[in-house]
Amino acid sequence: MQIEDRLRRAEQRYEEITEHLQTGTLEPQRLAALMKEYKQLDPVIAAYRSYRTCQEQIRNADELLHDPEADAEFRGMAQSERMAAAEKMQQLEQDITLLLTPENAADTRNVIVEIRSGAGGEEAALFANSLYRMYSMYAERQGWRQTVMNLSETELGGIKEIIFSLSGDRVYAKMKYESGVHRVQRVPETESQGRVHTSTVTVAVLQEVEDVELELNPNDLRIDVFRSSGAGGQHINKTSSAIRVTHIPTGTVVECQDERSQYKNKDRALSVLRARLYAKAQAEQDAQVAAARRTQVGSGDRSEKIRTYNFPQSRLTDHRIGFSLYRLEDVMNGDLEPVITALQTAEQAEKLSGEKETEE
Repeated sequence: MQIEDRLRRAEQRYEEITEHLQTGTLEPQRLAALMKEYKQLDPVIAAYRSYRTCQEQIRNADELLHDPEADAEFRGMAQSERMAAAEKMQQLEQDITLLLTPENAADTRNVIVEIRSGAGGEEAALFANSLYRMYSMYAERQGWRQTVMNLSETELGGIKEIIFSLSGDRVYAKMKYESGVHRVQRVPETESQGRVHTSTVTVAVLQEVEDVELELNPNDLRIDVFRSSGAGGQHINKTSSAIRVTHIPTGTVVECQDERSQYKNKDRALSVLRARLYAKAQAEQDAQVAAARRTQVGSGDRSEKIRTYNFPQSRLTDHRIGFSLYRLEDVMNGDLEPVITALQTAEQAEKLSGEKETEE
């Protein structure tokens, strides 16, 4: 293994941290920092120690295979054990290489998700609702906290637009692959002839940005207050609590009306505005250094069709990596992990390929 020296140093550091944690006399800040480092190293060291165990099993098997006094039965057992250990070693080597791949600092961020219905009228709005339900159930499985920031519904229960935040452990690391155009092929409930329609929904996943990372100049903002609107009836708020924030230099407009409190709506609107401006700045930077994009799976551009949900065939296809899964119902019920894992694996493989090319 080319990286054994690095692993030995990591194991030494892991043991040092373990000793520090066992003392139980650390200050809270120091304890938190060590626990974070321990958590990062733990899967690496576990895989490395399993790898060394496989090495030892292969050495023992080789000794038996070269022992002139060993009978045929023992040789057969040794050969089987050696093959199993070698196969496991190969997998562990790949796992360790991926675990040591540098992590993007943004992966630990919380996110703001924007879902909008696209082509397809009411069917697109209904599918936007289906996607929101899918992400909500996936977030619940991950233990993330969800907060709706703005919602615009249709009379038939569809969603024209919804903006919501997700917070928890490594949210952006998993949700970042969802930005783009999602296409659905299914028979709408309103279709009497049983014909399959194609509709689209756009999803944007923005990194949540702290105030200190992107400061907004109050002179650049125009803030309007208006009454909340909804699908009708009890959804209509008769108080002026909804907020519209316009960033004058860029013309970016954000509305938030989900809370009854004007102050809460303002805070959430400013949070969305920061996320959008941060994403815009990042996109401009990426355009200037386009060569660095080789380590990403797809461009993440919202005009790019990234995925198709084919209901008649119960098939999901992610076009960026040519991945198909014939368990669409499970995915729509929140089991998105197989898709996310496939995208993560593809991204990591691309990173490793790029690193090898750089070394050469």
